[in-house]
Order: sequence, then structure tokens, then C-alpha cells
Amino acid sequence: MPDKAYSDTNFTTQVKNLLNKIYGRSILKDSFLERAISYFESQPFNENKLDKLKQRISELNTQKNDEKVQRQIEKTEREYRDFKQELKDESNERHKHLLVICNEIIGLSEGNNYSESNRKSAQFLGTIQLLSPTEGKKVAEVNECNKPLYKAILCLRLLDKLCIDKASVIEETQLEKFLGKDNFNQYKELQSVDAEAFQSFIEHVKIPVVMAALIQDIGHFHQDAQRIVKGEDGTLDPHRTIVVEDRKALLQINYRETVKYLVEGIGAPSYIGNSKSDRDKFNIAEHKKLVFIKHILKSAISPKQGIGNLLKVPQIYTSIVLSTKSSYNYKLIPKVYQALNLNAAHGSCSQSIVDDLREITGDFPQGFGITYIPKDSDGKKGEQYEYAIVNSLYPESPDLPRCRTATRNLTFISHGQDITVSLDINLYNTETAQSFATISKERLNEILELLSSNYHERKNLDLLPRCWHTSEFFSLKNNQNIWNKSN
Repeated sequence: MPDKAYSDTNFTTQVKNLLNKIYGRSILKDSFLERAISYFESQPFNENKLDKLKQRISELNTQKNDEKVQRQIEKTEREYRDFKQELKDESNERHKHLLVICNEIIGLSEGNNYSESNRKSAQFLGTIQLLSPTEGKKVAEVNECNKPLYKAILCLRLLDKLCIDKASVIEETQLEKFLGKDNFNQYKELQSVDAEAFQSFIEHVKIPVVMAALIQDIGHFHQDAQRIVKGEDGTLDPHRTIVVEDRKALLQINYRETVKYLVEGIGAPSYIGNSKSDRDKFNIAEHKKLVFIKHILKSAISPKQGIGNLLKVPQIYTSIVLSTKSSYNYKLIPKVYQALNLNAAHGSCSQSIVDDLREITGDFPQGFGITYIPKDSDGKKGEQYEYAIVNSLYPESPDLPRCRTATRNLTFISHGQDITVSLDINLYNTETAQSFATISKERLNEILELLSSNYHERKNLDLLPRCWHTSEFFSLKNNQNIWNKSN
């Protein structure tokens, strides 16, 4: 590839910034993750201080009720109230920070209509995938940071599909009540038909769903969980395969501390204003959101056919596409639905919702590198292969990815065309690869030399690649516009 200055488009920069806001690490310790870790670390001290103050008040109340004791009681009660308010202010700040993140996610993944929301979400998911390394030592570390955001976007698009299909899980949780029956029947057009109902649905349903997706595994970073993950002395590989007994304990700690963080660390925000009636409405609405998030988190543990699948199915999908396991293999991630179907067969999630997600994503994740055999104007296959990148949701068929071409005549290009890669030209398809294997090794070496940047890279590549690693191509600003209008 040509040597060009490395920079990013505005959208790529926004995605990078958002990833840092969620699971980033910095000296400021102000990401969503770092705020949670700080809460977990201070939690024992805070609980101990509250317990001591309550105990002190109780002890004072048993003493002779003279003026001096009464002053001590009032002072201790005031100290208790002030400390409780201090903790509430901190939870309000964490809630505000999380709400800003959720609104940014929805803003970047949703457009002015249903079609535009799918395009923007494809760009969002694809950008995360293209920013995630597919080789090297940092795969697990980066994927762990990128998973919550990726999962949240999938949850939004799956929620849309379940609403459009009037799925039973939507009716079960009565989510349609935020839309009204007539609006529910025209969900795709809701944004233009009833903007107020659409905004209400975002506030009461979509934002809680995004919050649930982001917070689902935050308990994993509690001290008790980290002792399992990294060992007592912190020297174990956190991405190793954990033994079954420890895995069960980790899941229990994660759920317990996640729910505790949701309820106490985030909580419902405090009302700002002077109207008692507005305050009552606000408190009821925020309490319902909190209950809804908690319900999704709990249901996702064993979702069966219920609403927990809205979180569980994207969770499993994301854990494979952005795997943190040492066995991660980029070439195998299009097999993601084999694993999901197996989970469904074992009762871990709903097969119908697995099928729904597959209809949305197809077999090839957004941003995946496709190698294909181009055809000439007569439909004849050439003696070469080219590169493309998956760039659209809702393919015509799950095994027919919609892509943007990245090379033409064995030369990398910045402004490719959108194509559907059929099975007979997709080298990921075993039969296609076998038929193309009749091409001479000399010709395959010629192609490889043109499509790889150096000898070191070339010697590590398959002579007949079933897919290609896209990160270097995407690192150039001119190549990041693969979702704009094609030529």
C-alpha cells in the first residue's frame, strides 16, 4: 500500500473518543469504566462510615436525653445526611455522564429515518471492527474495551427489528405502550409520523437498553472479580480460560456487583425544579427506567424466550466477533452463527432472536475483509482476486455480503463501488476457493506481491487468502469513507 499520512475522518475520531469515554484508561480516570472502578474501591469505606454513623446515632438515643446528648445526636444526624447527600451527588454525576454517552451512541447510530439508522449503524459497527486489531498481542485488550459499545449498537438495531415484527418479547414487556398502538403498527415510519412518540420511546426504552448493554459486565471489575481474573497477586493472564468453578463464581460476582452499581452507583437522577407534580412524575418515570434496566440484566442470565434475549444474543455475538480469548482467529468470525445456533440449541438463548440478528448482520460482520473473484462484462471470472469490505446491514441473504470494493485491478483504491459478493465469487466459500486453486502458484504470488505492503507481511499470508486484514487500509483517512455514496 502507498505510504500516506495517517489521520482520521471526523466520524472515526468521534468513535475513538466514544470508545475512550466508555472503557478508556487515563490519568484523569473519568471514563465510564474508571468511574465504576473508583466506586467499587471506595464502596467499603463509604458503607463502613454510614454504618458507624448510624450506630453512633443509635447509641446516643439510648443515653440520657439531656441537652448535650441532643446536640450530639443532631450533629451526627447532620453528618449522616450530608454524607448521604455527597454520595447521591456522586451517583447523579455518574448518571449524567452515562446518559451523555448513551445519547452520543444514539446520535451516531441513528439517522432521520429507518434506512439512515441502518446505514449509520453499519458505519458505526464497521468502524469499531476496523479499529480493532486482528493480529498481534493487543487483540484481547482492545476487544475488551470495544465490546460494550459494539454490543449496545447491536441491541438498538435488534430492538428496532423486534418492534417492527411485533415480537412477543416486546408485547411481553409492554414496550409498545410508549408508542401507542397505531404508532406501533408503523414503527419504521414513526420518526416522521409522530416525532414526540419517537422521542419518548428513545428516552424510556432505547436509552435504558443502551445503559443495560454498557453496564452488563461492569461488575467484572469489582475487586472480588478481579482477584479471580488476575489472581491474588495480579500476575495471571486475565484473558486465559478460567476453570469452571471460578467462572461460576465470577458470573455471580459480576451480576451482584453490576446490579448494585446500577442501583446505588448510578441510581435514578435527582429532580431539578420546584414543581411537586413534575417532581413526582419525574421520579416515577426514572424509577421505572431503573426497574426496566434491572429486569433486562436479570433476564439476560437465562432469557429463554423473553426480553433478556435483546441483551443476551448481541452479547454472545460480540464475544465472538470481538473475542478476548487467546484462541481468537479473525478468519473464523464469520462462523459466529454456528456458535449462536449451538447456544440456542442448548437453551441459552432464543433461536428466533438469533435468526433475527442474523437477518440484520448477515454472516459477515461489518468491516470484515472479503476476498472475491471479479467477473468481466460477459460474466467470466478473471485469474485474480480483489479485496472488499462489508459495509451494509440487512444483506439480501446472510451469506451474500454487501461490500465496498477496496481494490481494482490489484490496486488499492479510496473510492470503490458497492457490490454484493455472491457465493460463486467469494473465496471464503470453500467450493469457490477450491475452484480458484487451479491458478498457478506463480500467478498467486504475483497477486500477493501487489496486494501486500512488504515481504514480511507477504510471507505470513496465505497464497490463496479466504479473507484479508483491513486495519492498515482503514488507517488511512481517504479509505475511511466506505459508507458514503459509491461511484
